[in-house]
Amino acid sequence: MSDQPTGMSENWATLWEAFADAQPEHTAVVIGEHEQTWRELDDRAARLAGALGERGAGADTRIAQLMFNCPEYLESAYAAFKLRATPVNVNYRYKAPEIAYICENAGAEVLVFHGSLGDRVAEARSMIPTLTTLVQVDDGSPLIEGAEWYHEIVEAAAPAERIERSGEDTLMLYTGGTTGNPKGVVWRHVDLFGALAFTAYSAAGIEVPTSPADVGRIAAELQADGKSPVMLCAPPLMHGTALFLAIGAFVMGGSVVLLGGRSFDADELWRLVDRHKVTQLSLVGDAFARPLNESIDRAGADGPDLSSIGRIVSTGATLSAEQKRSFQAAMPQAVIFDMIGASEGGPFALSMTMPGDEPPETAIFTAPPNVVTIDPVSNSILPRGSAEPGMLGASGPMPRGYWNDDAKTADTFRVIDGVRYTVPGDFATIAEDGTVSLLGRGSVCINSGGEKIYPEEVEVAARLHPTVVDANAVGIPHERFGESVALVCSVSEPTTAEEVIATVKQTIADYKAPRHVVFVDEVYRAPNGKADYRWAKEQALA
Repeated sequence: MSDQPTGMSENWATLWEAFADAQPEHTAVVIGEHEQTWRELDDRAARLAGALGERGAGADTRIAQLMFNCPEYLESAYAAFKLRATPVNVNYRYKAPEIAYICENAGAEVLVFHGSLGDRVAEARSMIPTLTTLVQVDDGSPLIEGAEWYHEIVEAAAPAERIERSGEDTLMLYTGGTTGNPKGVVWRHVDLFGALAFTAYSAAGIEVPTSPADVGRIAAELQADGKSPVMLCAPPLMHGTALFLAIGAFVMGGSVVLLGGRSFDADELWRLVDRHKVTQLSLVGDAFARPLNESIDRAGADGPDLSSIGRIVSTGATLSAEQKRSFQAAMPQAVIFDMIGASEGGPFALSMTMPGDEPPETAIFTAPPNVVTIDPVSNSILPRGSAEPGMLGASGPMPRGYWNDDAKTADTFRVIDGVRYTVPGDFATIAEDGTVSLLGRGSVCINSGGEKIYPEEVEVAARLHPTVVDANAVGIPHERFGESVALVCSVSEPTTAEEVIATVKQTIADYKAPRHVVFVDEVYRAPNGKADYRWAKEQALA
């Protein structure tokens, strides 16, 4: 796809302004108990943009966001877009040195943060030489020295005037990955349009619009005809997935619903589904699906009405066949999409389960035509049907690369035979019929006696044991084989290591089975459901 897929300069501030003009009283976003129309969102974002502009922010300014889910998060992202600045996500679980690393690496000049995280911000500030403006969102904590209240500067500012903008403007999505320091993935607005909006229009059979006004008009028409989604995203805004999904829903005239709590609450999610008649639920694998299904079981016949849900989409982690069946029992009308994606692009593989169908085996997907496997040594495309594991690569709209890291950019965004592929490092095989067998991230591949063992296949096998709730497989030092497999897992009732190992050996080769099993109360995952293999390795070694 070309850099300008529709011939217009796609900029998300300009497009969001078109939504606000076309449907000002339509609900744009729901966050917990708070609802915000497009008129309200646009006005507050414009005022924040005016205030930040008075403080020196403008084109190419990096604006860091260190917040839990809240209206201010979307407002500050929108304000950054209006200024042609670049929003930068910061994980609210990070400590001061990690916050400082992200902000310093990005060259952030503005930091918008929740007051309850103020102590960390105060500690990190001296380590961020570029930082000039601190804006504190009031959540009951005192104002830290040098910061200004978010609500005060918004109320005092005049709305920023609308300006000419470019699809070349960017947002920066920091991804922790599984190893090393977080990396800033740089997405241009035009590439996001190609990856999100272009796909949404094509899937709906709608001709891609050629002007922002047409984008707004189509959204309003879809909403008026009752064809717009009400999309609930379970992961928090700070992980980027929610913002990307919001963009995809907005172009179809939809509303976005987000959790208001500061930790995942399955009961809250189902209440929001019932109250707002959510049509699409987006989550990340079993880490979200399991507590959601447990919540349904607890509520029984008196639980919330889930009949509005027509689509369940999981991306970023495996959604097991078991959890799909549980969803089917509660929401037999829903189509279930299981996709493998990354902050760097995709999707790389997908699995669709229609109502009434038996879900495919866990971790079995189909590759779209633009997805290939790449030999890690020769950097050549492997033929479909090859038994040799390769790195999944996808062509199409993708980021420009990693911020200030040419080496990692060249390694992840590869040009092969004149085609650019995004290659985050997930290993898999693709059969002749397109079936993908996912093996896991190569950066955490376990090398035992020269045999490569991918964590994903061990984890999927372990979760087949009826008491295993969650599991991470890691490599730990072994005197003879270099590494051996250790499994860190949580269980619902007392279970022996031998029982878990025996279950694993039923489905994969014995040499891939764990030699050690470490039981923990809960397997730690990031708020978006992704595995933290560094934590798992620490537990295994301890």
